[in-house]
Amino acid sequence: MLFSSLVFLWYFLPIVFVLYYIIPTITLKNLLLLIASLFFYAWGEPVYIILMVISIFLNYIFGLAVSQANAKKFYVFLAVVVNIGLLGYFKYFNFFVNTINEIAGSEIFATRNIALPIGISFYTFQALSYVIDVYRGDTKAQNNIYKLALYISFFPQLIAGPIVKYHDIDEQLNSRRINTGKLAYGVKRFTFGLAKKVMLANTFAQVVDNVMTPNVRANANISLMWFVCILYSLQIYYDFSGYSDMAIGLGKMFGFDFNENFNYPYISRSIQEFWRRWHISLSTWFKEYLYIPLGGNRKGVFRTYINLFIVFFTTGFWHGASKNFIVWGLWHGFFMIIERIFLGKLLEKNPFKVINHIYSLFVVVVGFMIFRIESINQIIDSLKIMFGRKSGYYSIPMYVDRRVWFFFIVGIILCGPFQCIFKKFKENLFDEEDVKVYEIITAAFLLAFSIILLVNNTYNPFIYFRF
Repeated sequence: MLFSSLVFLWYFLPIVFVLYYIIPTITLKNLLLLIASLFFYAWGEPVYIILMVISIFLNYIFGLAVSQANAKKFYVFLAVVVNIGLLGYFKYFNFFVNTINEIAGSEIFATRNIALPIGISFYTFQALSYVIDVYRGDTKAQNNIYKLALYISFFPQLIAGPIVKYHDIDEQLNSRRINTGKLAYGVKRFTFGLAKKVMLANTFAQVVDNVMTPNVRANANISLMWFVCILYSLQIYYDFSGYSDMAIGLGKMFGFDFNENFNYPYISRSIQEFWRRWHISLSTWFKEYLYIPLGGNRKGVFRTYINLFIVFFTTGFWHGASKNFIVWGLWHGFFMIIERIFLGKLLEKNPFKVINHIYSLFVVVVGFMIFRIESINQIIDSLKIMFGRKSGYYSIPMYVDRRVWFFFIVGIILCGPFQCIFKKFKENLFDEEDVKVYEIITAAFLLAFSIILLVNNTYNPFIYFRF
């Protein structure tokens, strides 16, 4: 079930919302949200609700074992092996089999027909953060399995994040503040996220999907290739940040505070800054649970580079069982390393900061082209087009009309430049205490317009549902 589906907007959310505010106690409210979350997940994949329940039960046992047993390291190690094992089987089994067969030059192992459970990467990382937090002593083990189940399965952030670490939310499972201001902010934030998704991301997605078909892409000219790569960068930003806005808004509506997941990444002046602004919940997860345990930057320069390589290899691989995701992760890892070696100092001293922006956007846009195209050979062919070594006859006017141009300009303006110039706009957008009347009117208009678009258009994909 998508947040931007009419079933969710007209039936699921209103029913859960009304029942939540009728129910008197926090215990019953939590129970309602747990039942609603399991139903929400089962709507799309009834079979894999069993896998989620197994994950909840196993991590509940691991949490208790880590908190009570003497062999804490053994149980936290077992928790990591089991969680990564489940994720590895459902997401990466065929990838490893195909890789082994390619290396061997023959079909040693047979692939299996394994459907990828929606959101498994997200809820697996959340479950791991719980067990590791208990092991570290950052939080107490949760004795109430229903509260842990709600944390892992809570529908706003269940299938596409943001990744909520247990130590950020454990107290909210027991007690949380709910008032009209928080509710109004939640509705505003959800509506703005919905508009980003429906009005911008969906518009860009149709053009990107049409151009990125093998035949068109192979015969695109240089201007169309660069344009569609920029358009895809905008699509994935508005798609994912829009979903995160909706998740944060829904959390507020039910009294939960989730950390921000995006902070205008396209205004970055370096790749290091980009990763402080893009998919913040994932980058901080890897920092806390992989980079720092590996030694971070505490064990010498060379070891730091190795740790960064491992983190960005893993970041790419986390996104999917395909070589292009690994290349995408290593692409960013390469620039993170060279910025640490020398480039970062040059960027800091450079008086012409616009060059820093151009450099960062170049790396990001080319990176997202790698992210979008699965075949390595097709990635190479696309790079040849982008850098003038090859050109075709498909051009921008053949795929881009006035409506797309309008939303493209809006997308460029609102992905950071407007907020940097008009700082008051950004402050008002994130002001939870004082929701203005004009913001309510704007949100109502955006909601109505988004629903009209959804009624008239069935094209409504979510990129990160693949992960």
